[in-house]
Amino acid sequence: MLRLQDIDKSYPMGEERVQVLRQVSLTVQAGEFISILGASGSGKSTLMNIIGCIDTADRGSYSLDGEDVFLLDARQLAALRNRKIGFIFQRYHLLAQYDVLQNVMMPLLRGFSHQQAAPLAVESLTAMGLGDRLRHRPNQLSGGQQQRVAIARALVGKPALLLADEPTGALDTRTGREILELFRQLNRQGHTIIQITHDLTVASAASRILHLRDGVLTDQ
Repeated sequence: MLRLQDIDKSYPMGEERVQVLRQVSLTVQAGEFISILGASGSGKSTLMNIIGCIDTADRGSYSLDGEDVFLLDARQLAALRNRKIGFIFQRYHLLAQYDVLQNVMMPLLRGFSHQQAAPLAVESLTAMGLGDRLRHRPNQLSGGQQQRVAIARALVGKPALLLADEPTGALDTRTGREILELFRQLNRQGHTIIQITHDLTVASAASRILHLRDGVLTDQ
């Protein structure tokens, strides 16, 4: 479903380049739930951006759901992200000026009319237990509810991959556990999930944990 092979990534710093990822290889099968665990500065954000088709590598190859990602131009990458990847962020990234329903409809509006997108967004929100919150603004919701809205938004386009970046980082312990249990439920339903975190307790929710240290990805 997803395969990274020998990924290298560096960034310029003055007259030198700083190596951030080193020969990273990763294979994820459809229906897996994995965690990538690493400390600050380990390369997690860079790896997430490459998996999420936001950034490209200096060297290596990347195949996502049968498509060779590094052969795509910027327009094609944007289309691939929209079709194949649902993003879940630590700070939710909900738009304060829009209500919950409008926020969840956003990813669909590239290919659907408002009339077509609305019932799909209602369905996704209802599945997250938020069918009675459709017209609430994000600031009228708790942190846990906002993250459920973000998950509904990530799922609404039925993506091949859910990519979660520190998904419980802004939540209290109890609410964080509820979100992780929701991830387990989604995985049992067949969703493929990659979670990126610095917290071993959070990482342990997944069925497989990989470690990223100084840009090197290992299984221990």
